[in-house]
Amino acid sequence: MFVGRERELAEMNRLYDAPGFQMLVLYGRRRVGKTTLIEEFSRSRRTLFFTAKIQVDKENLSDFSKTVYDFFDLPTSMPPFGTWDDAFDFVVEQSRDERIVLVFDEFPYAAKANPSLPSIMQIAIDRRMKGSNIYLILSGSNQGFMESEVLGRESPLFGRRTAQLKLSAFGYLDSARMLEGISLEDQVKYYSCIGGTPYYLSLVDAGDSFENNIKRLFFEKMGFLYEEPLMLLRQELREPTVYASVLGAIGQGAVKAKEIADRLGIERTAAARYIATLRALGIIERKVPFGENVETSRKGIYVFNEGCFAYWYRFVKPYVGEIEQGAGPLVADQVAFGDALSTYVGQRFEGICREWLRTQALSGRLPFSAISFGQWWGADPLKKSQTDIDAVAANRLTRQALFGECKWRESFDETAALARVQDEAPRLIGGYGDVWAALFTKRSVSAGTKRKAVASGGRILLIDLETLYEGL
Repeated sequence: MFVGRERELAEMNRLYDAPGFQMLVLYGRRRVGKTTLIEEFSRSRRTLFFTAKIQVDKENLSDFSKTVYDFFDLPTSMPPFGTWDDAFDFVVEQSRDERIVLVFDEFPYAAKANPSLPSIMQIAIDRRMKGSNIYLILSGSNQGFMESEVLGRESPLFGRRTAQLKLSAFGYLDSARMLEGISLEDQVKYYSCIGGTPYYLSLVDAGDSFENNIKRLFFEKMGFLYEEPLMLLRQELREPTVYASVLGAIGQGAVKAKEIADRLGIERTAAARYIATLRALGIIERKVPFGENVETSRKGIYVFNEGCFAYWYRFVKPYVGEIEQGAGPLVADQVAFGDALSTYVGQRFEGICREWLRTQALSGRLPFSAISFGQWWGADPLKKSQTDIDAVAANRLTRQALFGECKWRESFDETAALARVQDEAPRLIGGYGDVWAALFTKRSVSAGTKRKAVASGGRILLIDLETLYEGL
């Protein structure tokens, strides 16, 4: 089932409709849906689709030769091309009078087997392809390789691409579209635990319970997600054990670079390099209080950006020994559900609420034009305590802001929650004269709170799960 990726498809279609040679660089972590996107785009287009493998260069060239022969209705028993130059020249010559899409999927595998391949392709582009009608798509799962050896300034291919797309995991709404027939509450829980990687979501059995799916995927030795975080690190990185230790430190509460370095017993500069790589992969992100610079703020902390990693390091990693002995489902019943899960999902729910604010702002459905988003934490000088504001959307140019409180609990003091975002938030985050308040909740709020919202003349927004998932 294909869902989402509307913006990516629109860009791919725009390039296809543009005249002459085009080169799209498409990359992103494995399982994120690159091949599925290409297949959807090329469904009604003449496409020569080749996927490289982890094998010697001669075998990749032989496989490419057979793919080319088959595409042009030639006998696949013909001898393989002697060189990649010959192969590319043949494709250009054969497609002289037509528009074709040439997909070179998992390009890093072929380029690692033949380090001169980027240079060979650069020559083919400059001498032959640029005068052709070929739409070339280079795709790869090794993000580091694609960014350095294809897009990087030192790469022979630098400057040849006409567009690039870095494919990320789905947001919460597109993730929900992959889980049809599942309750909204379970949608939040699945997104919090599995994240938005399309392939991971496809593994959910909609006919089974949330608990059984989580046990099967995470807490059994044969479960697909049991070792997936470590497998991804092994595929992407040269020192997977060190990166795993960095993530383990974050999972145990070390959220600053110094804390991570101290936990691992390494220099802070070394820790910073590992952290930067994990950020580039989208596994972790650096958060700062709203209004501060994400790169220079001294209040920045590192947190998991990917739901699957966050869940794995919180609930699975501490019990790998028990899971290896076959006791995973029993462990899950005792540590991975109930209050512990509710607390964890409550934290991830805040991210969903902030995502909703961004989506609403981009579509012009907030009461004002918000251009910056985030959360805030710090000291409350009046109460002399630490506090936080769960969700903020603002426009510092117009001095307008919306402050939100996110509640995943079954019940809470709604009056106190509104007071935090109506009174405390504007005091703590100054500079905004035109302010709205929002209350994000799992369930619909009380009749009294609804009356307050009506009386506010639109200054209080009430957003429950039905509103968050509106339009599915």
